Amino acid sequence: MSLRARLLWTLGLTLTLLWGVTAVWLLRDLHQQVEHTLDQRLAQSARMVAGLVSQLPDDVWQQAEHRRLSIPAIKGLACQVNSPSGEIIAQTHADLDGVLTPRQTGHSYRTEDGVKWRVFTYQHDDLTITTADRVEERNILLTDVLMAATVPFLFALTGSLAALWLGILRGLHPLSRLKQALAQRHPEALAPIEIPDLPAELRPLVATLNALLGRVQQAFVREQRFTNDAAHELRTPLTAIKTHLQVASRQHGEASRFALTQAEKGVSRLQGTLEQLLMLARLENGLDDAWQTHCLARSAAMDALLMLGEEAQVTFTITWPDETLYLPAPHELVVTALRNLLENAHRFSPDPGSVQVSFNQSGSGLAIEIRDQGPGVSDQDLPRLAERFWRHGTGHGSGLGLAIVSAIAERFSGRLSFAHNTPHGLVAQLWFPLVEERHRAEQPDVAWGTPVAPH
Repeated sequence: MSLRARLLWTLGLTLTLLWGVTAVWLLRDLHQQVEHTLDQRLAQSARMVAGLVSQLPDDVWQQAEHRRLSIPAIKGLACQVNSPSGEIIAQTHADLDGVLTPRQTGHSYRTEDGVKWRVFTYQHDDLTITTADRVEERNILLTDVLMAATVPFLFALTGSLAALWLGILRGLHPLSRLKQALAQRHPEALAPIEIPDLPAELRPLVATLNALLGRVQQAFVREQRFTNDAAHELRTPLTAIKTHLQVASRQHGEASRFALTQAEKGVSRLQGTLEQLLMLARLENGLDDAWQTHCLARSAAMDALLMLGEEAQVTFTITWPDETLYLPAPHELVVTALRNLLENAHRFSPDPGSVQVSFNQSGSGLAIEIRDQGPGVSDQDLPRLAERFWRHGTGHGSGLGLAIVSAIAERFSGRLSFAHNTPHGLVAQLWFPLVEERHRAEQPDVAWGTPVAPH
């Protein structure tokens, strides 16, 4: 069932039910009030007759002992006056003895020749006055009153249902416009939906839909960029590997072994580039649920240093951080970020003790600074260090290491910045916010590598 039909049925039935219950209630009350009014009129007629009779002279009653007085009849209304002895001294209808004969006082129903009457008996100064209404006349009057009340009600109900139908059609028109706008869009169109004069209730829906389209567009852009990057970066090492293998197949001895060695190096470079591209794709498309959300800064730094090997470890002079400083990022990603920074510093500053690594806690964050004594970069190249595939000079590598570090930092509300070292070299600073104390108990410990003594 459509939303329009559901609203029409629900609101229409509810409105009809409420109006119906109210109408039955009002008509029932109106019926009782009309009956009460007619009874009061009947009683008032009896009292009026009693008042008139009490004002008649005595000779009238002496004359009435010999013959009955005749009271002018009113259509549907009968009256009779009885003396204390029970004799009829005045009446409107001589043929209604069964109806007008005095009995108990008050209101009652009586039937004469199949005609039902409403009777009221009243006693005043030893006189008994009986008045009667024909029930049929009452019913006609009551029917007219109820019809006068029912017709406007039915008109109002019909008008309300029509207004409800038109209101729902008009109220759901923005949904129809949204449906039409979506139906007319190209399947590959990812631009935001723009529909003017939308009601406030639909704006969050359109905003959420536009946000979803934006995320889908970003996913397509990332996929296209990944494809372009892979095609661009893998073409050169694949060509080199193919060339070295062709040379090795045609040569013998030392020349063949040299070609195979170069091909193996090309394979290693190709593997490293693929790993870097896949890491960027994972960072941009979402994290692995199996990764833990917090890690110890000291343990991540130790594991990153272990991955470089003993030959590279002598390059660093490290001021180790506090044991209890937690970073809001998975251990694997922090290790990857630190390994890339340390490896980059070692590549340009390989002398023992030439790279200083410090962990500085300031407020709610931890800044990891890596100072090398390499050649550094110019002021123009400093902002480009974290760009994809940008290499300083003719440096080796895929040009993705620092881009991955920047992506990891941004993913977890951190940042990567660079500055010139004095007198020469480069300072890379990786900053992360620290995990609050109340969240640290939620982070389980993991098995770390063997700590490396600082040099």
